[in-house]
Amino acid sequence: MRRLLLLCSILAQVPGISQNKESPRKYVLDASQFYGSILLHNTDISHLITEHPGGLILGFNRKRYGDKAWEADYGYPDTGFSFVYQNMNNSTLGEHFGLYAHYNFYFFKRNLQLRVGQGIAYNTNPYDKNQNFRNNAYGSHLLSSTMVLLNYHRENLIAGLGFKAGIALLHYSNANFKAPNTSTNTFAFNFGLTYDLDGGETYSLKKPEKKEKMLEPLRYNLVLRGGINESDVIDSGQYGFWIFSGYVDKRLGRKSAIQLGADFFFSNFLKELIRFQSISFPEMEVDADTDFKRIGLFVGHELFINKMSLETQLGYYVYYPFDFEGRVYNRIGLKRYFGDRFFGAVTLKSHGAAAEALEFGIGMRL
Repeated sequence: MRRLLLLCSILAQVPGISQNKESPRKYVLDASQFYGSILLHNTDISHLITEHPGGLILGFNRKRYGDKAWEADYGYPDTGFSFVYQNMNNSTLGEHFGLYAHYNFYFFKRNLQLRVGQGIAYNTNPYDKNQNFRNNAYGSHLLSSTMVLLNYHRENLIAGLGFKAGIALLHYSNANFKAPNTSTNTFAFNFGLTYDLDGGETYSLKKPEKKEKMLEPLRYNLVLRGGINESDVIDSGQYGFWIFSGYVDKRLGRKSAIQLGADFFFSNFLKELIRFQSISFPEMEVDADTDFKRIGLFVGHELFINKMSLETQLGYYVYYPFDFEGRVYNRIGLKRYFGDRFFGAVTLKSHGAAAEALEFGIGMRL
């Protein structure tokens, strides 16, 4: 009897024990067909815009209910994976098979869904100087790909079945890993169905806990980035590059931080481009001994989503001995934190819409 009373006493002191349990895991499948047009973002690909591409998007989604603080901060998004098949309906451009990691964000009482995905796509017919010289859009089989969907989205209307309809944007580029790399952007309309794997069972969203204001001192960051790229001159060769970056950031709250820093660029493809222009185009008056190194100053913003973050930066070259795509550059990409100090990053550096390199980096936040 005493043991029973003791047990009841302990349980009475933990009234919220049932509320602290994690929500059951719920998964939703979706399948959509799309049909659209290639956007003419560059006149160099005008000869490739002959037909309307179409394809299929398959999604696997895990619902989030607020078990972790970031889920409530972003309106209880879904996380998941997408597979995209796209037929460009042009034998020169071939077909795409892509795999993406994505987030689904919800608006307007969860009736509007924004899916943002980043992944890798395989193209079946890239540029070949003998067999496919007209394809100046893709210089390699493997391409970096970005997917954005904006859909009216209703789940579980009948026995777990729902539907979605809206617009899609699909971007394919190898980020100048190998020339040519004019890239393509497809704008399309899509329509599809959704299916709850648990038959439409619903679970309540957890109310966010009251959070204390995040106060952090200035933090100092060191990043080393590297990769391989090529100039726009086809068959000029692929060369390694590395970039050393240092910057200071200041948190503005739980979600974001601002940055100020400098980049030191050692881009070896510029060595070959300088040599090529000095020999082949004397009218450009390029000195073969021109320094290939560059130094830039940048401002940036970081949006934190759990252990991931989205980083955007805008820079200006203060040391710029060789003119390549202009003095202004931008960078956008994803970071993944491992603990409080270390992170890995995959970023795209470009000059406006002209990609220069896909960068892989490691860094430390002190």
